[in-house]
Amino acid sequence: MSNAKSLEQLEQKQDFIRRHIGPSPAQVTDMLSALGVSSVEELIGQTVPAAIRLEQGLSIGESRTEVETLSYLKSVASKNKVFKSYIGQGYHPTHVPNVILRNVLENPGWYTAYTPYQPEIAQGRLESLLNFQTLTIDVTGLDLASASLLDEATAAAEAMALAKRVSKAKKANTFFIAQDVHTQTIDVVATRAEQFGFDVVVGPAAEAANHDIFGALFQYPSTTGEVVDVQDLIAQVQSKKAIACVAADIMSLMLLKAPGKLGADVVLGSAQRFGVPMGYGGPHAAFFATRDAYKRSLPGRIIGVSKDRLGNDALRMAMQTREQHIRREKANSNICTAQVLLANMAAFYAVYHGPDGLKTIAQRINRFASILASGLKSKGVALKHDTWFDTLTVVADNKDDVIARAIAAEVNFATNHAGEYSISVNETTTRADVTQLFDIILGEGHGLDVDALDVQISNDGVTGIPAALVRDDEILTHPNFNSYQSETEMLRYIKRLENKDLALNHSMISLGSCTMKLNATAEMIPVTWPEFAELHPFCPLEQAQGYQVMINELHDWLVDITGYDAVSLQPNSGAQGEYAGLIAIRKYHESRGEGHRNICLIPSSAHGTNPASAQMASMKVVVVGCDKHGNIDMEDLRAKAADVAENLSCIMVTYPSTHGVYEQSIKEVCDIVHQHGGQVYMDGANMNAQVGVTSPGSIGSDVSHLNLHKTFCIPHGGGGPGVGPIGVKSHLAPFMPNHSIINVAGTTEGNGAVSAAPYGSAAILPISWAYIAMMGSEGLKQATEMAIVSANYLTEKLSEHFPILYRGQNNRVAHECIVDLRPLKDASGITEMDVAKRLQDYGFHSPTMSFPVAGTLMIEPTESESKVEIDRFIEAMVSIKGEIDKIISGEWSIENNPLVFAPHTQADVLGSEWDRAYDRFYAAFPVASVAKDKFWPTVTRIDDVYGDRNLICSCPAVETYAE
Repeated sequence: MSNAKSLEQLEQKQDFIRRHIGPSPAQVTDMLSALGVSSVEELIGQTVPAAIRLEQGLSIGESRTEVETLSYLKSVASKNKVFKSYIGQGYHPTHVPNVILRNVLENPGWYTAYTPYQPEIAQGRLESLLNFQTLTIDVTGLDLASASLLDEATAAAEAMALAKRVSKAKKANTFFIAQDVHTQTIDVVATRAEQFGFDVVVGPAAEAANHDIFGALFQYPSTTGEVVDVQDLIAQVQSKKAIACVAADIMSLMLLKAPGKLGADVVLGSAQRFGVPMGYGGPHAAFFATRDAYKRSLPGRIIGVSKDRLGNDALRMAMQTREQHIRREKANSNICTAQVLLANMAAFYAVYHGPDGLKTIAQRINRFASILASGLKSKGVALKHDTWFDTLTVVADNKDDVIARAIAAEVNFATNHAGEYSISVNETTTRADVTQLFDIILGEGHGLDVDALDVQISNDGVTGIPAALVRDDEILTHPNFNSYQSETEMLRYIKRLENKDLALNHSMISLGSCTMKLNATAEMIPVTWPEFAELHPFCPLEQAQGYQVMINELHDWLVDITGYDAVSLQPNSGAQGEYAGLIAIRKYHESRGEGHRNICLIPSSAHGTNPASAQMASMKVVVVGCDKHGNIDMEDLRAKAADVAENLSCIMVTYPSTHGVYEQSIKEVCDIVHQHGGQVYMDGANMNAQVGVTSPGSIGSDVSHLNLHKTFCIPHGGGGPGVGPIGVKSHLAPFMPNHSIINVAGTTEGNGAVSAAPYGSAAILPISWAYIAMMGSEGLKQATEMAIVSANYLTEKLSEHFPILYRGQNNRVAHECIVDLRPLKDASGITEMDVAKRLQDYGFHSPTMSFPVAGTLMIEPTESESKVEIDRFIEAMVSIKGEIDKIISGEWSIENNPLVFAPHTQADVLGSEWDRAYDRFYAAFPVASVAKDKFWPTVTRIDDVYGDRNLICSCPAVETYAE
């Protein structure tokens, strides 16, 4: 091969690296010059401790071009066999409306937005989430709903935890689960119960009240399809002062009486079949509703209606002080990732179809199930139940023959129970499909005619739903569910909401610790390929060979990157990964006869999920102090580790530290904990400053979770989805999560699950796979190096105007820095909140505010932002500093200045009244660059106190629209 051709191929392979990394070579030279170094290598040498730097590079291989990557991945995906799925059990084929597919799921305006902590620039997705909560409240018949949880099984585990908190049966320690609840839900709830020290009883639903319980869980309809009136069961549970929880099918609730109307205290389920692909298990949004009396114990996030400064309705996350980053080990849950993108898809599905359309879909599903039931019964086939919504369970002595015929016809049934198989019809089922089902079950020549059966069941009034359980109330009456049924109107509604939100397709989102980097289009494309999107998570493994190839390759790459020996991809959020990692540690100690080890050391600078996760694993938290430089106080660590040595379970430490520096003593931290019999859990939030340069395994830790939605390019989706796999050393590998339906290779059979699906949010794993493939060993290292270059450049420039709170060796920071606003606050009265809101006028999302230190901003530029964009952000911060100086000098008063009135909306700036000390034009266009691409917040400063005192968590009443 000629040298010219080799060079051309090399340039092509490096093309993606060049596009992922924002600064050009010339810009990098300028940034290094500003830092007083001559090369990236010199800066890395000054920044990353030599003792932890990798001696050998990663073994992932050369970077691949986008064309090579997508071509290879398509060949892998083709190994998946997409059979018609009637498996059900909480997962159903669905039609994703194309207007939602193209304009939400495939739209970076929706999938690159961050969690709506800055609500003034997140009103679009907040309205969509409010629609989701309204949908949940309407279909469940309860008072209050959250903005989504991770999956149905996790939601059920959260329901159990809520039941324990609020139940008046204080001496009870048992949670009852009906045996006809979905198998994976029982698995996840039992795992959670084990960690909390709760007893679980699984038995016939009718026996719930026979036990001394604090709560019970029922499935409605049951996993085998039976539609049971749970009203009496609920009353019996409540007579024991226990909490009655119901896991419900969202589509069935279009026709079935709301569980809340039957007395349920908690109702939960999956919104997947509302227009979200099965995706081999996720991501999918769970819904969760409860009584108003329990609102302080509701897990996850709640979107509420408040007022802005001008008195307009404005949306925000309500009761935020309940979240784990504030309450830490006292948190209700460690859940910090919702499933916002998927909840929005489900909400838009409901908006698009409207109540009449949804009811029509549900009736059609039910009618096909009834046709199938009537035909089978007419031929003497025994059904397990006399009631159904969409699922029939056949009691059969010829099960093996039927299943063989089904597989030959590329059809999947549920086959969990001996002598039975179940068929769940769905939105995509057609009349031809029903005929095929008759052929499979009865053999050809059965003589059944679908049209004739349809007429017969209509005449006989057969629905499979008991008359007492037919829904008789109106739902989804709000205008949002009755105004956008044409595609034109729907398209404009989606766009109108998108325009209210700032996402990565508009400007840099510099959130420290959250790593808002490029989510490349080539990485996103495979997510919606049918070969990945349309697989049921419980299909036979031989039908998911493409997924297995991709998952195994991603596993091996993550092992190489982390320096660990094994990885579990099941946890579907970072917090879920922490939980799974702590379970592995706990089970490891128990296996050695040291189950008494239950103390978790956590530095005071840690992420709030750390102590919350430790609490969920029934560990006691002992806080280790930090010194004035932000490093772990080694004397305090030595003393506390020695003091609790007999019961020391682990330490949870973040590296680089939460203060944004590479601590020199990290290896010593690991050694001290190991000397006292503990394990080292390294939080993977800051892996973007490790990949290819160092690794948690080489440093000496035993287990980490990885945020694939940070370091490995899965987008944040407006606050979820996420993936939080754990990497472990070999001694912890036997204790990684498994699954009760699909055995996960490499894990010990019988280990409990932490997520509903065996591989968690499998459908978005191709994003991280593609990122690693296209970056290759060298590109991944470059990404880390450039994240460090950009952070130090930004730090250097900002340090001329603001104090930088922490620096590491040689005055360097890692991949983020903390700007200390407290001196300015003392001098001017301007708060970090004022600065955050004023940044919106400059077209930027605020950096992470008041974490890990109150009164600060944590800023992370990432490797994907160009020097031009970083300079634009620096310009905004310097300009804001100048505004604060005018307040300090007395030119502007603390009551009348652009910071306290920020953000400024069009209506505010163009209003007839203007009594401000500054110019209208300056309010909106403080620097020239803003005028080129102005982003207008749609509400002014939101009143948080009003929103919490007047908690409204569903769409405002119709009357407010008339006003």
